[in-house]
Amino acid sequence: MMSVLPQPTRRAEFWAGVKDTFPLVVGAIPFGLIFGAAASANGLSFAGAMGMSLFVFAGSAQFIASGLIAGGASMAVIILTTFIVNLRHALYSASLAPYMKHLPQHWLAPLGFWLTDESFAVVIARYTRTDDSPYKHWYFLGSAVFMYVNWNLCTYVGLRAGQIIPNARDLGLDFAMVVTFIGIVVPLVKSRAVLACVLVAGLTAVLANPLPNKLGLMIAALLGVAAGVVTEAYFPQPAQDKPSTPAEGEAVEAM
Repeated sequence: MMSVLPQPTRRAEFWAGVKDTFPLVVGAIPFGLIFGAAASANGLSFAGAMGMSLFVFAGSAQFIASGLIAGGASMAVIILTTFIVNLRHALYSASLAPYMKHLPQHWLAPLGFWLTDESFAVVIARYTRTDDSPYKHWYFLGSAVFMYVNWNLCTYVGLRAGQIIPNARDLGLDFAMVVTFIGIVVPLVKSRAVLACVLVAGLTAVLANPLPNKLGLMIAALLGVAAGVVTEAYFPQPAQDKPSTPAEGEAVEAM
C-alpha cells in the first residue's frame, strides 16, 4: 500500500518514496549480495565490481556482463548483450515521460540513471494517483536513492562474503529476486490491456528463454507491448476505470 500524504512537500514525498520502496529493497538485498559474490568468483577485481555497481547500476546487466567477462567475451559482445537486456528501460521511460517532460535536465539526468525495475513500479503508481502534488519527482528521488545505496552496499558485502564463503553464489538466495518481481508486477495489473501484456510477455519469456544473449527477454517485452496495444484498441477499458494522466501542457514546479 502506498503512503498517504496529507500535505505533500518535498521532504514528505522523498520519504514516502523511501518507505514505499522498502519491501522491494528487502527482496533486492540477496540479489546484490549474490552479484558481489558472483563477481568475485568470476574473477572481477574488487574495484571493478564496485565500479560496475556505482557507474552501471543495472543488476541483470551486471550479472550477464560479469559472466561474459569471465568467459573471455569480446567488448563488443558484452556491450551488445547488456544493451539488449536493458532495452526494457526504454519502455519504462516512455511510460514516465508524460509525467516528467516538464522537469529540467538536472533532474532528468540523475533520475534516468537511477531508474530501476523496483523504482519504476512504485513511481508509476505514484504518478497515476489522482492528486495535484507538484513534488512527485521528489518521491522518485527518494525511491531511486534508496535503491542505489542499497545496491552498492550489498555489492560491497557480497564481494567481502565471496572472499570468505566458498561457493556463496550457490546458496539459492536468488529466488528472492523472483518473488520481488512478482510483487512488482501483480499490483500493476489493473486493466485488460495490462493483463494481456503480462500474460503474453510471460508466456513468450518462457518459450524464448533458450535464445542466446537474453534475446528472449526483449522479444517478450515487444510482444507484451503489442498485446497491450491491441487489447486497448479492440477491448478498451471503460472510461471510469482508466487511470488519470497529466493534462497536456500541465506545468508543475520542479524545484
